[in-house]
Amino acid sequence: MDINSLQRENIKNLRPYSTARDEYKGQASIYLDANENSFGSPLPADYNRYPDPLQLDLKDAISKIKGVPIENTFLGNGSDEAIDLLYRAFCEPGKDNVIILPPTYGMYEVSANINNVEVRKVNLLSNFQLDLDGIAEAIDSNTKIIFICSPNNPTGNSIIRTDIETVLANFQGLVIIDEAYINYAKQRSFIKELTEYPNLVVMQTFSKAWGLAALRLGMAFAARPTIDILNKVKPPYNINQATQDLALAALQNVNQVNEWIKVTVEERDSLSIELSDLKIVNKVYPSDANFVLAEVSDATGIYDYLVNQGIIVRDRSKVTLCEGCLRISIGTPAENQNLIAALKNYPA
Repeated sequence: MDINSLQRENIKNLRPYSTARDEYKGQASIYLDANENSFGSPLPADYNRYPDPLQLDLKDAISKIKGVPIENTFLGNGSDEAIDLLYRAFCEPGKDNVIILPPTYGMYEVSANINNVEVRKVNLLSNFQLDLDGIAEAIDSNTKIIFICSPNNPTGNSIIRTDIETVLANFQGLVIIDEAYINYAKQRSFIKELTEYPNLVVMQTFSKAWGLAALRLGMAFAARPTIDILNKVKPPYNINQATQDLALAALQNVNQVNEWIKVTVEERDSLSIELSDLKIVNKVYPSDANFVLAEVSDATGIYDYLVNQGIIVRDRSKVTLCEGCLRISIGTPAENQNLIAALKNYPA
């Protein structure tokens, strides 16, 4: 598959903005090329210079952990930037379309609407797995992207791997697998399959297991042609230096992150059991993420009750296939016990 042929026509001919740091590689003693403040910054760190536009040091550190070469890695201002850039690079406004699989992450549709790209919805089956026949029927010659969230948000389940492989093998566009919650799942990541599928894009994030949601740092892994296109259309300095520095420091603490993942999974499993024992809970769906989806007797009433107790969960009762459900993030052991105690006192 020729990924370059999937680009919008104007992107094929786009000459990207060339930064001062793109034009000169190496070290110098005096920098008078980028109109920076040469006297420094008022902060302890030296932030008066523009950051590396390609974040090579950070990508190198990520490569050592993920096993993905730098040239197959894109970093975005959150995964949301990667989603938006995929639309801007590959989807012709008012002409092309994408497929999303509700219930799923809301930004796929929001970003499509911002970019004036048609969204075709193929609902998941009742077991929250892919409707392969429905997907095949929805595809036409202008379908450029299919978004698959696995583990899925808000349902928490992983999508059957062979079903994803079926889509990858048969669709002549990009397949985006959003693995924001992959660290909590038993299913292995698709990043090892990048060499097998030229149309595969795997998104991951520092916002969940790494505990760096405030930094807004997302990752996209893909074949070199796709990464080159994303780098061509991204803003010149999309990842600021403070984020790069803090992420590099965080990558030195893999053991701590792994311990948090272990505790989170244990708490998820125990919380699922405790929720299931409550009379106001009809069902707790199996989860491979750091949250659970629970069908309750009165989603709006219980949500409002918890708000009054100072506990915030997510009301998903109006989302397709999630009627009557609350999505509950896994907190610390103490937070989870406070939640259970509050729910036991709910005036049903």
